[in-house]
Amino acid sequence: MRNTKFGSDENGAPYTVELGANWISGLSVEGGPENPVWTFSKQVNLSSAYSNTSSILTYDSTGANNYTNIIDEYEEYWAVFEQDAGNILSENLQDRSMRAGLWQSGWRPKQDAQRKAVEWWMWDWEVAQTPEESSFVFGIAGYNLTYYGFSEDSNFSVDQRGFNTWLKGQAANFLKANDTRLHFNTVVTGVEYSDTGVTITNEDGSCVSADYAISTVSLGVLQNDVIAFTPQLPDWKQDGIATFSMGTYTKIFYQFNETFWPEDTQFFLYAHPTTRGYYTVWQSLSTAHFLPGSNIIFATLVDEQSYRVEAQDDETTKAEGLAVLREMFPDIDIPEPIAFTYPRWTQTPWTYGSYSNWPAGTTLEMHQNLRANVGRLYFAGEATSAEYFGFLHGAWFEGREAGEKIAGMITDECRNVESGCDEYVAYDVLHGTTEFEEYNAENGMGESPFYVAGGGEENA
Repeated sequence: MRNTKFGSDENGAPYTVELGANWISGLSVEGGPENPVWTFSKQVNLSSAYSNTSSILTYDSTGANNYTNIIDEYEEYWAVFEQDAGNILSENLQDRSMRAGLWQSGWRPKQDAQRKAVEWWMWDWEVAQTPEESSFVFGIAGYNLTYYGFSEDSNFSVDQRGFNTWLKGQAANFLKANDTRLHFNTVVTGVEYSDTGVTITNEDGSCVSADYAISTVSLGVLQNDVIAFTPQLPDWKQDGIATFSMGTYTKIFYQFNETFWPEDTQFFLYAHPTTRGYYTVWQSLSTAHFLPGSNIIFATLVDEQSYRVEAQDDETTKAEGLAVLREMFPDIDIPEPIAFTYPRWTQTPWTYGSYSNWPAGTTLEMHQNLRANVGRLYFAGEATSAEYFGFLHGAWFEGREAGEKIAGMITDECRNVESGCDEYVAYDVLHGTTEFEEYNAENGMGESPFYVAGGGEENA
């Protein structure tokens, strides 16, 4: 969670906008479980507004063009491929990509710019990667566990103290002001672990030794080799880190001297004629219950579009977004913004991305290897959550479970009956679904695709 001061109100005071996490995804239903982030947010009276995805207008390069019927069409297909994903999981069938799942349900946007925009809005905007990159089974499972497990409602934080106010509220329960146990602005460069303890080395030369440690660094940090592990992480652990994906979610903020877009609408969907995901979703903060009168609107980019704009200068990005807005509202003389900003998560050394995504064809066992401890070094965070990867509450549940496991081993009093208080399960070897002898002509492979080391071509 990261916010910044942006623009100014009529009195010259800046607004607080969230560059990163913003939503409480899935709240609660009466008599059902409650998202812990929602619980904690209520405890600190966090200001948030209902994120109404039905409050949407649609546009293309010709201006306003109503194709909301395609959203309804997609939602009809959702019921089909949701059932297909459930069958694959329950019957232990091969996973496939979300693209394949969509295609088999009958949803095939092909080169239709409007359908591609709707698909991006319904999928990429949530998971920060494309259907081609995403697991069908676990993508649907992750959605269901949050939005059916808690509720389909989500709130968007507009609290001017910052979204992280709920986190500070929780920390205040066990940390005192200026608590020396909490080290800010400290960069970890090395972790030495064993079956007897963990030592953490920092960039400033300081170090911390403990019986146990929990690493909550992002998957992006683990994938960028900025922390030296001693000994080197075992192959099964490295495989888990390498296999899972780190998505990027880039919010690009504009403040104008007026709100020239419809003030009673939250979202604006744009279908670019050639490029999928190009400034597809815009969201107004100048709407009632958000930051009314702020004249702030922001676009969201993900995946390759995020990498692209985060590698270019602000002026180029600002001009791109303005050009799109001028296509969407051709009858309005849109001025230059009075404030503009966006983060560069792909280049931020403590994240290298925004949140994780489950790639196609990757098993639960492979994810468990991402999750499992090595010696007395444990791992937590949203990426290690099989149920809630990509969500804040996933990070909270995983941190709690790792803490309970360690507490149980230290005190011999198990606090988590369901998962136990021993070490996490890990899988040294993960097998494919095809036995070697099945690589034959009958299955379309008459010769081995690999050379036998030292055996020469005749042994291939």
